[in-house]
Amino acid sequence: MRVGIGYDVHPLARGRRLVLGGIEIPFDKGLDGHSDADVLVHAIIDALLGAAGLGDIGTHFPSSEPKYKDISSVTLLRQVGSLLQTHGWQVSNIDATIVAEQPRLSPFIPQMRQRISETLEISPGRIGVKSTTSKGLGFVGKGEGIAAHAVALVEKLWQE
Repeated sequence: MRVGIGYDVHPLARGRRLVLGGIEIPFDKGLDGHSDADVLVHAIIDALLGAAGLGDIGTHFPSSEPKYKDISSVTLLRQVGSLLQTHGWQVSNIDATIVAEQPRLSPFIPQMRQRISETLEISPGRIGVKSTTSKGLGFVGKGEGIAAHAVALVEKLWQE
């Protein structure tokens, strides 16, 4: 078994959709980035890739590639799930935290867990998603962006 850690942050901007955990959240701002800028899924991707020793999100999905412009991060997560399987890894569990002052995210967490579980084809019970604030401190506290942290545990099913 191996553990990976992921972190991502994106600035909030007007005129963008707010997508977290593959779910569109009603809000007057969205996250700015090359893809849909889903910080939760990006952190999970980095945690999974790190645990499996397969690099990071930028290695597999560089922002310099036009084909990733505005792509759904859930699509990228699905590709990472397939890559893990190809290399003999199975996701044991994921635990993640979204850090945002607004909007209130707790009503959307069950949907996020469901979307992530469907994408990775694992039980929602193996996925933890939480949200918190930074109590007004830093760029997140000032409402300038949203961050996410993730930890993933993967298990080797067979040797390459």
